[in-house]
Amino acid sequence: MNDPCIQLLQRLVAIDSVNPSLVPGAAGESQVAAALAAHLRSLGLDVHVQEVAPGRPNVVGILDSGAPGRSLMFCGHTDTVGVDGMTEPFSAAIRDGRLYGRGSQDMKSGVAAMVDAARLLRDRRPRQGRLIVAAIIDEEFASLGADALVRDWNADAAVVTEPTDLQIGVGHKGFAWFEIETSGRAAHGSRPKDGRDAILRMGRVLARLEALDRALQERPPHPMMGTASLHASVVDGGREWSSYPDRCRLQMERRTIAGESPEGASAEIDSILSQLGEEDSEFVATSRLVFSRPAYETPAAHPLPGLLERCAAARAIEVKPVGMSFWTDAAVLGESGTPSVLFGPGGAGLHSVEEYVHVDQVLACRDVLADLAEAWLTGRT
Repeated sequence: MNDPCIQLLQRLVAIDSVNPSLVPGAAGESQVAAALAAHLRSLGLDVHVQEVAPGRPNVVGILDSGAPGRSLMFCGHTDTVGVDGMTEPFSAAIRDGRLYGRGSQDMKSGVAAMVDAARLLRDRRPRQGRLIVAAIIDEEFASLGADALVRDWNADAAVVTEPTDLQIGVGHKGFAWFEIETSGRAAHGSRPKDGRDAILRMGRVLARLEALDRALQERPPHPMMGTASLHASVVDGGREWSSYPDRCRLQMERRTIAGESPEGASAEIDSILSQLGEEDSEFVATSRLVFSRPAYETPAAHPLPGLLERCAAARAIEVKPVGMSFWTDAAVLGESGTPSVLFGPGGAGLHSVEEYVHVDQVLACRDVLADLAEAWLTGRT
């Protein structure tokens, strides 16, 4: 395909940028960052490479009119999840209007759209304001790239180009990761009076967590985010067939909605463990909060969502404000003082063995972003 946006997308998908925090020894973002830095320089943007971790840089391009005015940031991540089970993860092949490959939808398509929107804006020669184009690392794990970005860069507003099927994401859930460990007593499998089974004790925890999950999902839903939830992610314990296990560890995730805190989620777990301890004096368990990120809502009165909706309507694209179930770097930008929305192309197969993006939506996203940037920087609302 001859469109420069799709050509860029194919180049990006062809580069392995699997997150090494998810897959030890994976390629990381260095090669895709180098490609983006070179491309942004070719467009005439002022390019900054921000080393976040060894071999894992953010790339920030600036298109500055040279005149005072509002600023806008486009932001997208360059890392991907792993490729196990995929036959051609980096093919970037186009078939029946779909571009395939790891990261095609999540989210190199959004990155290509925002970069090419900067090209279109450059050609329109904005008279005022500044556009910041940020391609950042590690969103799929701990968002080290977003944390580093906001220490040096901010804007009056931002669009995070995650895949939204060309809808305007104005909020999303947060999450908290917990580890729970039950303790037992190792003994020979033939000596039940000597042993204490840590895995069976974890079963009691799992049953209570399942009940808590049902209760969370029965609560009145948030109008944009739906309900909170939890799930068990990883369980391990035991040593061999004929021994009582002395420990069992559960890694679990709690998805949070606006108004909830990691501390509140932690208190729910502590309450469960305390109740189980009261029921059985030999029940011993601990929990700890490993990592968390907050839910996010775009400020209700902010003009960016409405302007984005009008720019899309001008191109005969029907959009509406929606809430997203997944967490994004928009929360990091928002917490740092840059109000943000989500807007990106759609497809299917996020994190699965066949991932693709709709080519026409990539181009539509690019065009709307260029129109939005022009309108925002010139003060139209």
